[in-house]
Order: sequence, then structure tokens, then C-alpha cells
Amino acid sequence: MAPIIEMSLLFRVLSRWPLRLLHAVGALLGWITFLASPTYRGRFRANVAQAGLPWAAARPAIAAAGRMVTELPWLWLRPDTEALGARLQWQGAERIDAAVAAGKGLLLLTPHLGSFEICAQAYAERCGALAPITVLFRPARKAWIRGVVDASRGRRHLETAPANLAGVRQMIRALRAGRTVGLLPDQVPPDGLGVWSPFFGKPAYTMTLAHRLVQQTGAALVLLWGERLPKGRGYVVHVLDAPAISPELGPEAATAAVNAAMEGLIRRAPGQYLWGYHRYKKPRGLDIGAAPPAAAPAAKDGQ
Repeated sequence: MAPIIEMSLLFRVLSRWPLRLLHAVGALLGWITFLASPTYRGRFRANVAQAGLPWAAARPAIAAAGRMVTELPWLWLRPDTEALGARLQWQGAERIDAAVAAGKGLLLLTPHLGSFEICAQAYAERCGALAPITVLFRPARKAWIRGVVDASRGRRHLETAPANLAGVRQMIRALRAGRTVGLLPDQVPPDGLGVWSPFFGKPAYTMTLAHRLVQQTGAALVLLWGERLPKGRGYVVHVLDAPAISPELGPEAATAAVNAAMEGLIRRAPGQYLWGYHRYKKPRGLDIGAAPPAAAPAAKDGQ
């Protein structure tokens, strides 16, 4: 219990710091982690190489990963009545507005790019009164952080759904009621809940949940990501058209289309992608002897 109380107190103290200061500390933290962990550093570099991107384009993501961590107290513990206001800009929000007005449910997809936490809050502030949002999340494994997360993440017009069967049912109910659901489709699902699909030319176990939700509810689909502006100036939420994953498509084709769309978003801002994420790991529950399909050659820069 004591570690939970201490972490909660630390989060509350940090939540009162200016965003610019939190991001400055986060940049330093990102570099310390990169330099101190050979495993993390190796995975980071390997993922960038697999994507065929120049190192200079991805290098800023080292500091961005740290900023992602240190901005969490401000995002999670900011008073629910405090609007994002001038800290938030939108590009392409008319796509979301039109889908919400149609009332047939809306599925938002974003990769581990920029501030994905800001996306749900921005949506809830803009459209939540008309169509609340439910976001999929995986509960923290450590008890000392789980208590902080559980107490901090829920906000007005924003609900969370666990990454299990009950959570899937919750999301289906939300979409059928004309509400909105948010997913990170580049998150590795447990065995049986995904397929092997190319991601930057290498097979990655990828969730089929987006396809299943569209298939079962007929919800609209859009892409978005939250750009983190320099010097703590705030965020820009970019909304873009999603690939067509009609109910008639098979899960493999639909998943490949989603992965290609995620690659497109990442190439827009490689300096804000979470390259250290273990995207190509085997899913939980997979037979230890099982191997993914053979990888394709790494993508060439500019292709």
C-alpha cells in the first residue's frame, strides 16, 4: 500500500508542473534510458532499420519516448473541469464530427505515435457529450502503478475497457449504441486474437479486433494521432481517412490494410513513434516453439 500512496503523491506533485518542464525532464529521461539499456537501444535501432528510415529522422523519438512518460501526471490528474483550451489544436476534425452526427458508432485507430493519451481526452472534450468514448487498455502488471492508473485514467465522457473478452463485449455494446471506441491496433494481442501480418516488411502479430468491431457493428472508421508540439506548447490531433475494411474482407486482408495505414501515419512523424516498443514479439500464450512467417527484406528509404 505504501508504494501506491507514494506514487500517487509523486504523480500529484508532477501534475502541477508546467508541461514545458515535464517535457524537458522527459527528454533527459528518454536519453538516459536509451543509453543505459542495451536491450532497449538495440530494439529501437533494429525497428528503425526494419522500417528503412534514416537514423536522423527517428533519432528525436529517443527524447519523445521520455516525454510520453513525464506528461502522464499532467494528462491523468489535470482537473476534469479544466479544458485543454489553447493547448489543443485539431486538423481534420470534420471527419469525426460527421461520423458522430451519423450516429452509427465510430472506431478511432492510432498507433503508438505522439501522445496517444491526448487523443481520447481531446475527443471526449469535443464530442463526448454526444457520443462518449471507450478506450481499450491493458491493466498495469505492477500493483504500485495499477492503483495510480485506475484512479487517474477515467474522465468525464471517457470510459476504459480491459483487454479481454469482457472488454470486447463492452466495446461492441458501445458501438451499437452509436458511441465511440478507441484502439491502438499496433499493440500485440494475446495468442488467438490476431494474425501474422506485415509491418514495415516484417511479420508482426496484429490484432484483428478492428475488423471484428466493424464487421459486427457497421461502425465508421477514422485514423488519428496526437502530435506533441515542442517546448510544451501543447498538441495537435490529426484526423485522417481510414482504409476501407468492409465486413466482406477477411481478417488477413483487413489487418494488412490497417498495418499499412499505421505505417503511413508513422512515416509522417518518425521522430514521435515509440520505436522501442517490442512490436515483433511473440504473443502471450503462443507455443514457445512456434515461429512467425519469414520476414521480407527491410524497406528501402523512401519506399
